[in-house]
Amino acid sequence: MKPTRQLAVTLRDAVLADMAMIQAIYAYYVTRTCSSFEEHPPDIAEMAGRLSKTRERGLPYLVAEADGEVVGFTYAGPFRFRSAYRYTIEDSIYVAPSVTRRGVGVTLLGGLVERCTALGYRQMIGVIGDSANQGSISLHRRLGFRQEGVLRGVGLKFGRWVDVVIMHRSLGEADSGLPDDSQPGLPLP
Repeated sequence: MKPTRQLAVTLRDAVLADMAMIQAIYAYYVTRTCSSFEEHPPDIAEMAGRLSKTRERGLPYLVAEADGEVVGFTYAGPFRFRSAYRYTIEDSIYVAPSVTRRGVGVTLLGGLVERCTALGYRQMIGVIGDSANQGSISLHRRLGFRQEGVLRGVGLKFGRWVDVVIMHRSLGEADSGLPDDSQPGLPLP
């Protein structure tokens, strides 16, 4: 198998004008894979609302752009809404199927890890749909995530039971004591 060249991308904050491309990428995964447990792709307005909600929480929502086109996106969201989880976030990442295995995912997830670390978060959780999703599992491993467990058959999609793989990595000074008051953590809803 011939090795693929890395794709040169620019990492930047997502804007409303990106939502059509983001929605198209996400719709591919919703309709053709078990990496998302949604069964019907949200429309552009719903995706724009999700961007707005992420921003309201002060969390990053990033896109990778190549030749003026969005080729992937990633964002951080709450892991859980109990106050004890306020320093723990969950990542989501999707890469256009035409550019997988070309370094876009590493750039995206690496940028998200950096941004969340700078914001003072201490833990990041990857909840990966489908234990057969080796691309996402490998990407997370490459960026320092450990597999913590597999929830067997917790989703039903395309007429089959689908696993969820839980992955985790520490961010920044996760093991160096308690955060100070200047880093309030994730605002609760």
